[in-house]
Amino acid sequence: MPLPVSEVERELTHTRRVRYEGYKRADGLWDIEAHLLDTKNHDYHLKTGVRRAGQPIHDMWIRITIDRSFTVLGAEVSMDAVPYPSGCENITPAYRKLVGLNLLRGFRSRVWELLGNVKGCTHLTEMLAGLPTAAIQTFAGETQEEREDGGKPFQLDQCHALETSTDTVKVWYPKWYRGKAA
Repeated sequence: MPLPVSEVERELTHTRRVRYEGYKRADGLWDIEAHLLDTKNHDYHLKTGVRRAGQPIHDMWIRITIDRSFTVLGAEVSMDAVPYPSGCENITPAYRKLVGLNLLRGFRSRVWELLGNVKGCTHLTEMLAGLPTAAIQTFAGETQEEREDGGKPFQLDQCHALETSTDTVKVWYPKWYRGKAA
C-alpha cells in the first residue's frame, strides 16, 4: 500500500535512489552490487561548479564478491559523479578493507571501525549497511529454509515478525514457536 497523498502542496527538490542487485556467478561465487544516485530538480551550486537539474551529484557503485559462507572475497568501488572531483575518489582503495569480512558476523560494526567518518566516504559506507540483507535475499531460493542439521532457520529471531514468540512463527514454523513472552 502506498503512502497517503500529502495534504500539503509540495515540490520535489531532491531524489536519492539506492539499488542493490545480487548475481550468481558461473564460478560458484556471488556478486552483490549497490548503486547510489543523487539528483536535484533544480540547478545546484557547489564550490566546484553548477550541477544542472537532473545531473547527478553522487553516482556511486560498490561490488563485493562473496562465497556461500557470506565472506567477502573481493571489493570494488566506482564513483562516476562526486561533488568534489579529485578528492572524493581518493578514498576508493580503502574499501579493499572489506575483503575477509563476513556479512553475517559483525559486518556493520567492522565497517564502521574500518571506514566510518573520515576513514571512508559517507555515502559508500552507508550503502554497505544494506549488503548483508541484499546478500540474504540473493541467496533466498538457493538454500533451503530448513537447515539440514535440524537447527533453527536463520531468519527466525532476526525481525519482529519472525520472533519465535509470534503468531507468524506459530503458523509457519510451529516447531520453533516458544509461546508468548510473559
